[in-house]
Amino acid sequence: MTWRIGFLVLLFSAGLLGGGLWVDYQRFLSTAVGVPEPEPYLDIPRGTSLRALSAQMAREGILEQPYYFIVLAYLEGAQRRIKAGEYAVAPGMTPAALLGRITEGKVVQFAITLVEGRTFRQALATIDAHEHFGGDALSSLTDAELMAELGRPGEHPEGRFFPDTYLFPRKATGLDVLRRAMERMDRVLAEEWSQREPRLPIDTAYEALILASIIEKETAKPEERPAIGGVFARRLQQGMKLQTDPTVIYGMGERYDGDIRRADLREPTPYNTYVIQGLPPTPIALPGRAAIHAALHPAEGDALYFVARGDGSHVFSRTLEEHQRAVRRYILSEGG
Repeated sequence: MTWRIGFLVLLFSAGLLGGGLWVDYQRFLSTAVGVPEPEPYLDIPRGTSLRALSAQMAREGILEQPYYFIVLAYLEGAQRRIKAGEYAVAPGMTPAALLGRITEGKVVQFAITLVEGRTFRQALATIDAHEHFGGDALSSLTDAELMAELGRPGEHPEGRFFPDTYLFPRKATGLDVLRRAMERMDRVLAEEWSQREPRLPIDTAYEALILASIIEKETAKPEERPAIGGVFARRLQQGMKLQTDPTVIYGMGERYDGDIRRADLREPTPYNTYVIQGLPPTPIALPGRAAIHAALHPAEGDALYFVARGDGSHVFSRTLEEHQRAVRRYILSEGG
């Protein structure tokens, strides 16, 4: 059947050169295709042939002369390069432009960004608020329900999703976003863990993910991440508590109002690293690759403390005395 269509196209093409069909074909090429209603999209199912596609576009009001579209595809050598997917049909688009979009696979895609340092619940809120991925109300599901839907029953979701910008077709769901981010984190974490430095004070890739999430929350300056990773590595090696505020805040949950009080530092939550020894039980945010790398490649040195300067950077100290001076200068002086 295909060779017959090709033969007819060749005959038709020859006829174009010698008669009025040529003028009509040129008019077809220069006339904009119709924009389907109510939505300007062309959805091509997998396995659709050129002839079936031309008939579909005629039914949907995109083409008035579908046989000319078949001729165009053969003349362009594109008859076997139809790609499934959903395509935007723009006003003023010519048949050749639409054919090019279809054969190049330029399907409709929408972007969504999961931000480094945000919590899992904040990521869900981002998805639910997106104009194309919203509607699933993922935030209404429990952590256990969501992880079961993703095929990871029993796993804690925090930190399991890689923060990045993702492109999806229009029919994607919020769960598709989570699944892709989860699979990406699996790959990134495995890659980084396989290249880790020796003699780290952590034993598993999951512990690296926990530590990376703390590093992510402690600084937004890329150049500081290895240094902060070094402080935490040395504290763990020496049996010191991590004493990091972001873990306290995470353990407080919705009770956190922007301030950490002395009572909060003493509260025995599973995440309060002023109280517990070692790492908290789960990550506290979505860490990026740089934070994961810093957890697995901590900077060498002798600093055991750091304090924020107030401009996003930190002062690193070797001794408690040096640290207390830095606290008085950069923290207590602000309140005084």
